[in-house]
Amino acid sequence: MPDVAFLSRLQFGLTIMFHYLFPPLTIGMGVVLVYLEGMFLRTKEPIYETAARFWTSLYAVTFAMGVATGIVMEFQFGTNWAAYSRFVGDVFGSALASEGIFAFFLESGFLAVLVFGWERVSPRFHFLSTIMVSLGSIFSAVWIVVANSWQQTPAGHHIVPVLRDGKPWIVSGAMVMRAETIDFWNVIFNPSTVNRLTHTLIGGFVLGSFFVMSISAWYLLRQRHEDFARRSFTGGLWFCTIASFAALVSGDFNARMVAKYQPAKFAAFEKHTETGPADAAFIPGAVSLLLYGDANAPVLGLDKVRPEHRPPVLISYLSFRIMVGLGMFFVALTAYASFLRIRGTLFEKRWLLWLFVIGVVGAVAANELGWTAAEVGRQPWTVHPNVVRDATGAPTFDADGFIQYRLEEGLLTKNSISEAVSSPEVIGSLIMFGVIYSLLFVVWVFVLNDKIQKGPVPVQITAETTTGRVLDAAAGRALHQESMSEAKDREP
Repeated sequence: MPDVAFLSRLQFGLTIMFHYLFPPLTIGMGVVLVYLEGMFLRTKEPIYETAARFWTSLYAVTFAMGVATGIVMEFQFGTNWAAYSRFVGDVFGSALASEGIFAFFLESGFLAVLVFGWERVSPRFHFLSTIMVSLGSIFSAVWIVVANSWQQTPAGHHIVPVLRDGKPWIVSGAMVMRAETIDFWNVIFNPSTVNRLTHTLIGGFVLGSFFVMSISAWYLLRQRHEDFARRSFTGGLWFCTIASFAALVSGDFNARMVAKYQPAKFAAFEKHTETGPADAAFIPGAVSLLLYGDANAPVLGLDKVRPEHRPPVLISYLSFRIMVGLGMFFVALTAYASFLRIRGTLFEKRWLLWLFVIGVVGAVAANELGWTAAEVGRQPWTVHPNVVRDATGAPTFDADGFIQYRLEEGLLTKNSISEAVSSPEVIGSLIMFGVIYSLLFVVWVFVLNDKIQKGPVPVQITAETTTGRVLDAAAGRALHQESMSEAKDREP
C-alpha cells in the first residue's frame, strides 16, 4: 500500500488542481466585466450591458465553485499536514488571514450587488461593485501567492523551537521547530513573490479572455447573437493578445528568478544533468544566453544537487515544456487573429474560430501545468531552504561538491505529514473527494451549458435607471428570492 506522504500529496494535488480551474477564470473574467461595464457607461450602447449581464451570470457560477472547492484546502492542512502546519503556521496563517480580511470579504461583499443589483442600484455604483469584485479576486491571488512564494523562497522569519508549558517540545529526541515572522514586509516581498504573482495574474487574464473568445466564437459559428459575439470576441482578443505577450516577458523574469534561488528546480525544468552551458531546442548555449547573456556561461546541473534533494525530473520537465509551448502558441494565435481582425477578415475564417472554441482547453492546461511545474519542482521540500552563498552571491558547495542549503530553514515533504493519519484513511478521503468533485464538475458544466445555450438576453435601456437602496441588491438573496444559477428565473 502507498505510504501516507504519497497519498496525502496525491490528494492535495488533485483537490488543488480541481480548485485551480476556477480562480484564474474569475480573475480574467473580472477584468472583462470591468471593461464591458466601463464601455457601457462611456457609450450607453445597450449591447455592452447585455454582454456584461451575460458574462456576470457565468462569473457568478464559477465564483461559487471556487469558494466551495477552496475551503477544502485549509482543512487539509490540519488533517493531512499537521507537522507542516506547526512549522509554517505563524507565517502562512498571517497570509491566509489577510486573504480573508482584505480579499474574500471585499469580493463576496460586492458580489450580491454585481449579480442582483442591475435594477436596484445606479449604473455607476454597479460599475464600482464590478471593480471591487475584480479587485477582490486579484487581492485573493496576491495573498495566496505570497504564502506559496514564501515556501519557495523563505524570508522575513527565523526558526525557533515549539514550546509546551514554556519548555521546548521534544519528539523522538529532537526539538520540534517552527518558523516565526520577524519582518512581515519581508515575508510578503520575498524574492519570488512579485515575479510569481505577475505570472499568475497574467495566466488568469489569458484564461479569462480565452473563455470569452471560446463561447463568442461558438455563437459566431452558429450564427447566433452575432453582434454580441463579435464585440465580446474582439475585446477578449485584444486583452488576450496583450496578456500573451506579457506572459513571455514575465516568464523570462520567472526563469531567471528560479535559476538563482532554486537551481535544482531550474535544472529539472531544463533536464540539465551536468553543470555547464545549457542548450535549448537544439540550440547550443541558448539557455545560458537567455539567463546570463553568454552562451558559454555555466548553468548549475543536477549533478551538483544531492540525490535526495533532487526534484522529480520527468514531471517537472514535461509540465514546464508543455506550458512554454502553449504560451508560444497563444502568442502566435492571438497575434495572427489580431492582424486579421484589423483587416476585417477574422470572422470569415471558420477554421480559426473553431480553433478558438477549443483553445480554452489549452489555456486551462497552461495554468494547471504552470502550477504543477512550480510545485513538483520544489520537491522534496514543502518549504524550500535558501541556498548558502558566498560574499559575491554565488552558491557554495560542500566537501562532496554538492550545493549547500540552510537546512534548518527547510522542511522535507516526508516530515510534513500528520502522524495520526493512516494510508487507508487517506484512500477513503481520496475516493470521497473524487465522487464529490466529479458531481460538482458535472453540475458546473450543466449550469454553464444551460446559460450558454440560452444566450444573452437583450437589454432595453430606459431614460433613467432606478437608484434604489444599495442593500436591496442583497435582500433577494437573504430571502431566497433569487438564485445564482437562475433556477428560479421565469422564462422570458
